[in-house]
Amino acid sequence: MKHYKTLSEMHRDNGWPPPEHPLLSIVSCQKDCPLGDREFTSNCYMIGFKKLKSGVILYGRTSYDHSSGVMMFVKPRQIIEMKNLEFEEDGFMLLIHEDYFNGHEMHNSIEKYGFFEYEINEALHLSPAEEEIILSLHQKIVREYYNTTDEYSREIILSHIDSILTYAQRFFKRQFINRTDFSGKTVTKFNEAFKAYMNSDLPKENGLPSVNYLAEGLNLSPRYLSDLLKQETGKTAIDLIHIHLVTMAKNMLVTGNNNISEIAYLLGFENSSYFTRLFKKQVGLRPMEFKRIKMGQA
Repeated sequence: MKHYKTLSEMHRDNGWPPPEHPLLSIVSCQKDCPLGDREFTSNCYMIGFKKLKSGVILYGRTSYDHSSGVMMFVKPRQIIEMKNLEFEEDGFMLLIHEDYFNGHEMHNSIEKYGFFEYEINEALHLSPAEEEIILSLHQKIVREYYNTTDEYSREIILSHIDSILTYAQRFFKRQFINRTDFSGKTVTKFNEAFKAYMNSDLPKENGLPSVNYLAEGLNLSPRYLSDLLKQETGKTAIDLIHIHLVTMAKNMLVTGNNNISEIAYLLGFENSSYFTRLFKKQVGLRPMEFKRIKMGQA
């Protein structure tokens, strides 16, 4: 697999003109995919905008119809794979080397944009109005990029990039709401996957259910799953796992004869001390304190 350390390498391999800046480039995507059919990684953040021909894209491993623009967000060293893609209109890609953010507040703040953790097939589908906003910001970056560079250029370009990311955060939230009708309630599917795991021998064999494991079963990336659940329930995936585990533990404490260590083992905890800490954090009481109170009320 090819890894690109510099923008110049990526431009050279794809037959693009050399970048105007060693750490930032704007690629105009023609109707054929400029990256071809290939798999690679790079040291760059990538923000891409395209329109698909025939109106379908694999989204979360499920096909959805659409006719508007599609955006993807890729972080450094994330594997990118594109195959058999056809597009109906031109688009763009912003390639931002991670060093471009050095010394700027975005070096840290870019971490808050969780969609860089999504899989490529979990792209952002824009409405026509949203598309206009993104294209307008892109044009502002283009004008600044090709103007004479001065001490304000980087700050202005980064402000526009941050605006694109902020709007994308808003648009993803809208998409989470709209896509519910297509995919069904994510929290219901998540709860079913959790129950299936806990009703098997997997807790004893592999320990606690992980977000990665449950996300894979739902054909979603862990970050995308967590953001969907946050939109639906106000809780992240790990929050819900902990809530479910403590709910099960409460029932076992009141209805069974297992001691704390046995309950921790049955639920998949590595040790009883971790189980006790989580239980107290969720309930405000240690497991045995909870049991004594509940049994005293019986």
